[in-house]
Amino acid sequence: MADENNTGPIVAAVETDAELKTSAAKKQRSPRRQKTDAEPVRAVSKATAAKSPTAKPRRYSEQERNEKLKLIETQVTEATSTLKDAIKGAGISEQTYYQWKRTVKPVDQRDEKLLPASDELADLVQLEEENQRLRKILAKKLRAENAELRKRLGLE
Repeated sequence: MADENNTGPIVAAVETDAELKTSAAKKQRSPRRQKTDAEPVRAVSKATAAKSPTAKPRRYSEQERNEKLKLIETQVTEATSTLKDAIKGAGISEQTYYQWKRTVKPVDQRDEKLLPASDELADLVQLEEENQRLRKILAKKLRAENAELRKRLGLE
């Protein structure tokens, strides 16, 4: 009876034989399509690609860019819409908006630095004179206060 209960190696041998038979039989593939069938599909896909968002991006002129930027800024400042909504309403992406904004801003800053108005120059001179006058008054007050403290402490 001990031999009848010991069926482990026989079952294992039967399972390995079954695995070998199934692996030996290979699956048959269907034949490939000919290239002539694929060409009309490609032509259709090119026609639909022109309508899809992955098509060549549109180029805007400087005037169109400035108009769109002004439109977005006015919508945001008037609180009629959020920045993201205003950008989408203008028909551009957020990345495009920030690129345009970055390229426009340095030009404005250069113009302001190169050409100060005569009024601004006069204001600057006046502020410098007032600054010098206030520094002299402060210096006199500090000298007087310092001298008074020395008398109280008996350092003189």
